[in-house]
Amino acid sequence: MNSCRYRVLQYLPYFRKGGVEVSVHFYKRNGLDKLKFYNTLGQYDIFYIHRKLFSPIEFWYLRRKAKRIIYDFDDALMYRSSGARNPHSFSRRFRFAYMMKRVNFVMAGNQFLKSQVIPYNANVEIIPTSIDLSHYSVKKGDHPEGLITIGWLGSSSTLKYLRSLLPTLEKMFNGYPHFQLKIVCDQFLDSSYLPIIKKRWSSEEEEADLKSFDIGIMPLSDDLWSRGKCGLKIVQYFGVGIPAVCTPVGMNRDIVENGVNGFWAQREEEWMSSLLKLMQDEELRKKMGRIGRKRVEEAYCLEVNTRRILDVLKKVSAS
Repeated sequence: MNSCRYRVLQYLPYFRKGGVEVSVHFYKRNGLDKLKFYNTLGQYDIFYIHRKLFSPIEFWYLRRKAKRIIYDFDDALMYRSSGARNPHSFSRRFRFAYMMKRVNFVMAGNQFLKSQVIPYNANVEIIPTSIDLSHYSVKKGDHPEGLITIGWLGSSSTLKYLRSLLPTLEKMFNGYPHFQLKIVCDQFLDSSYLPIIKKRWSSEEEEADLKSFDIGIMPLSDDLWSRGKCGLKIVQYFGVGIPAVCTPVGMNRDIVENGVNGFWAQREEEWMSSLLKLMQDEELRKKMGRIGRKRVEEAYCLEVNTRRILDVLKKVSAS
């Protein structure tokens, strides 16, 4: 649901202001309900699909009914997720290829995802996952006395990446016991000696939770699924003006400029040195946070990308 929220739903008021009439329909499991909806597609100029990979038979039918189709996605849906024994899936790739050849336009979340589309369809543009900056103000004030807070915010499906980093954080805590880990999620990790704050995510408290971090982290594994990740965590960290340390995979490499608004880290020693450098230097945290905020203002906010999406909609509707 987070993906739909950030790539579709938050844009709707801006689309309507831009003169676009929008009707939202969530995927229905019942065959009769689906058929009724597909038979209405001819009344729309554009059928905009987010993430869903249809079976060839189902897509063949809705392709006959829809005038024009835009496909939008922000994950490597043509592969199995991280941790799978074999990342390659014939059925996923077949459905993806079948659809990409037959849609009018594709909006991909990052360069890796675009590269997966190009063999099938040249009409593709990168639209990064963005945030509404009116909901994110910059963290202010000096750090109070007490522990530095390293923060991670995300869904339970990505908690496995943080779990892989936990031994490194525990090892670092043994030598530098001046920080705590805060996890904002609906599931949590445990540690026998690293202090962990467990905070259940809520949309109302999301900004306050982000501002409670001093440093944001986004670990990933380097695999085909992770290369499709679009860096929303980092965009949110930067939205409130805090620096990030991340694995340089997928969109992370584009959002974080190593040593400028955050650090790249893959090996254990890189994670430890980067985090220690930021924990011990408040001015560096503030400086990197300001640069990160500017990066979001330039490329990863609704103000910028609403215009880009509206241009795509106008181009496709006129084709």
